[in-house]
Amino acid sequence: MKVYTKTGDKGTTALFGGTRVPKHHIRIDSYGTVDELNSYIGLIRDQDIDTNSKKTLVDIQDKLFTLGAILATDPEKQVLKNGKERLNIPKVEETDIETLETEIDTMEQDLPPMTHFVLPGGHTTVSYCHIARCVCRRAERLASELNSISPFDERALKYLNRLSDYLFVLARKLSYDLNAEEIKWIPKKY
Repeated sequence: MKVYTKTGDKGTTALFGGTRVPKHHIRIDSYGTVDELNSYIGLIRDQDIDTNSKKTLVDIQDKLFTLGAILATDPEKQVLKNGKERLNIPKVEETDIETLETEIDTMEQDLPPMTHFVLPGGHTTVSYCHIARCVCRRAERLASELNSISPFDERALKYLNRLSDYLFVLARKLSYDLNAEEIKWIPKKY
């Protein structure tokens, strides 16, 4: 199978199920941003970080492919007239969200409490986490907009919301592990 198909040369692409839409369609922007997020998470995973975080990031990357498939599916092609699903697309389960929450709670046990916002940075690996968190928030905004036009399982949105929290806490944990300075944002008074 060749990588190039030439079917998108005129600015359209196929959704899962075959429907063709413009490449600037909100659905494409939504799952494209999830793909971008997945790449940044791979960049974090490639850093010198602890084994548990690497394993968790691999699991997250797998779940982001599931999320991308959900977002890339034309809902009209997903369900047959008899109510059965036509396409075999995995789901985001409540347990996936709970796993992120458990990881967040575990990481926070060793961290000092938050008293202020923190400035992103302090170490390259920490900065990668903050970039991924921002891309995750953008993916969530786009998915939320798509959901208002063409609803899908709300657990997908919930997963993105919790994932951005996970990435923030991972940034704090890695700052702690790497002895990187965490600079508090204290608004200047003029």
